[in-house]
Order: sequence, then structure tokens, then C-alpha cells
Amino acid sequence: MSAVEVTRDGPAARVVLNRPDALNAWNEELGAELNAAIADVGADESVRAVLITGAGRGFSSGADLRETRTGGEDGMPDLAGRLKEIYHPIILGIREMPKPVIAAVNGPAVGIGCSLALACDLVIAAESSYFLLAFVNIGLVPDGGSTAILPARVGFARSAELTMLGERLPAPKALDWGLVNAVVADDELESESSALLERMANGPTVSYAGAKRLLNRRAYAGLEEQLDAEAEQQRTQGYTGDFVEGVVAFLEKRPPRFTGS
Repeated sequence: MSAVEVTRDGPAARVVLNRPDALNAWNEELGAELNAAIADVGADESVRAVLITGAGRGFSSGADLRETRTGGEDGMPDLAGRLKEIYHPIILGIREMPKPVIAAVNGPAVGIGCSLALACDLVIAAESSYFLLAFVNIGLVPDGGSTAILPARVGFARSAELTMLGERLPAPKALDWGLVNAVVADDELESESSALLERMANGPTVSYAGAKRLLNRRAYAGLEEQLDAEAEQQRTQGYTGDFVEGVVAFLEKRPPRFTGS
């Protein structure tokens, strides 16, 4: 079973994160397959709109901490390498794709899963879903472009709240903040997101692409540089005692005991 499934229906494409037993946590396989999927639908001129969602009970629970890749100095996790090789092409691919990309958020959108959803052009969320930048809870900094995307969507104050407090933001409150475009009943997410996908897949594609380029120019002019800055800061964080404690505490299902080191 593929970790990411891509289906096409005429000019519409669906990209489904498909590790439902792990709440679609990102491991090496999912990251590589999602990278390939975004490149594929982006290059396919017959595809005029894309929808990204998660199989099962959640959009994505973020990085799979059980499969953290080593390869850095002294055998420490190679956080920056994974970001640059896998995550960054995905985020840039979505933002630079000359067609609209919709996120249909079911359940939790956590960590890099949250960054993925918010990188899309339009976000429609189920009423019971929530957004969580959980990086701080394991001693890391936000990545996946979220430090550029959040301020563009909701401003500095709310971005600081989401990134520094590491608390869940329920979908209705995310709508009030302007973080997402629509919230629908859980049992209506599939039909509502499908209707939006069909509408955009049969809409004025060149107009959508032009509007997206102009919005990118205004809101995300420095996105690539910000992604690199996130990766370098994440590299530093990966060598801290707080990160080690955060991961161990997560795996042991207990509160972390951070020391600021």
C-alpha cells in the first residue's frame, strides 16, 4: 500500500496521505512519495486543480518521531537535511504550482502536517479538526514554511501564540482568525471539498495561476530564503538537550522536563 495515493478525475487530482494507522505521520516513505506526487500533478497540464487530504481519522499528525533519521554530526538527527531534501520541494511545489491547491483537513493537522495544509491556497476544515504547531513541545522551531505562512495569514501576534504556546487551535477558532477559508460539518467535508475541487478544476485556470503568482509576490516573496533559515535553525535545535528530552518524553508519553539547554 502506497503511503500517498494520487487519483485523477478529468482535470481534478486528489492527493491522499495514506498512513491512517499512524494518523498519516510523515516517515521517509510518505515524504518521498508526497514529493513525487506534488511534482507529478504540478507538471501534468491536464490537471487544473489539486486537493490534498488525509485518509482515516486525521489529516496528518506531523513527523513520525519513531523514525527520525540520523546522519548528522555525532549520529544526531539530520533535521536540516530532511527538510531541504524532502519537505522544502513539497512546500515550494505547492506555492509555485500554476493551479489552485485545496487542503481538506480532517482531524488533526499537526507539525509539518499543519504546515502542509496552510501552504495550500484554500483550506476547508471539518468542524472537529484542529491545527497544532507542536514543534515547541519537543524543543524545536516551526518548519515547513510555517514561519512565513502564518504571519501572511494571521499576523505576528497570533503567529507567536501558535508557535510559542504549542496549543491546539480548533477549526472554528481558526476560521475566526482567518487561518482557514471554511469550516463544515464532519460528514460534509468530503462533499464540500469535492464540490470546490470540481469548481476550480473547471474554472479559469490561467486566471487562478496569475492571481496565485501575484499573491505569492506580495505574501511569499522570501519563502525560499525563509525555508533555508528554518532548516538552519532546526539544525541547531537538533543538538540541544531540550530536543532530546522532548522526543524521549513524547515516546514515553510524559510531560517533558526542559532545562533550556
